[in-house]
Amino acid sequence: MSAHHYFDPAPSGRSAPRVIELALPDVTMDLATDRGVFSAERIDPGTKLLLLEAPPPPLTGEVLDLGCGYGPIAATLARRAPTTHVWAIDINARALALASANTASLANVTVSDPDGVPPATRFAALYSNPPVRVGRAALHDLLERWVPCAAVSYLVVNKHLGADSLARWMSDERGWAVARLASRVAYRILEVRP
Repeated sequence: MSAHHYFDPAPSGRSAPRVIELALPDVTMDLATDRGVFSAERIDPGTKLLLLEAPPPPLTGEVLDLGCGYGPIAATLARRAPTTHVWAIDINARALALASANTASLANVTVSDPDGVPPATRFAALYSNPPVRVGRAALHDLLERWVPCAAVSYLVVNKHLGADSLARWMSDERGWAVARLASRVAYRILEVRP
C-alpha cells in the first residue's frame, strides 16, 4: 500500500498546509488541511451533502464522526449540538492533528484514534463519509465494528464507488435496516439502523 493514501496511519507525503472554508446555511468556518488527508483541497461534495441533508445531531449523548479527516463533520456537529459529546476518530495521524486544531475551541469534541474510544461507548448517532477507497474488506470490517455501536448511522457514499452495493451488503448480509435519505450530486445518503 502506498504511503500517500488518506487512510494510511502515517502519510509520508510532504506537508503543504492550507486553509479552506466550509460554508453551510447555519455554520461557516475556516479549516486547516494538509496533503495526505482526505479532500485536502476542498470540502468534499459528499461531506457537504451529508452536512446539508442528514438529520441534525441529537442534543444529548455521544455522537461519532467515523473517519473524521481534518474534522469538518465533527466541527459542524459540535457547533449544531453544543450539549452533545462528539467523538472524531481516524487512523491518519496528520488528520488527527488537523482535526484537533480545527476543533480546539469546541469543548464537546474528543479527537482520537479508534483505540481511544472506550469499548463500552454507545452512540446516539454516527456520521461518516467512509473511506471506500480502502477496499471492500477493510470497509466492511470498519462498518461492522462501528455501526452496531450506534442507534443510527448516516453514511454518504458516492454512487459510482459502490453506494448501492454497500447498501445491499448492509441490508442483505448484515441484516441492518437501510434507507436512502437523499441522492444528489452523485452521492447517496444512507440511514442505517443495526
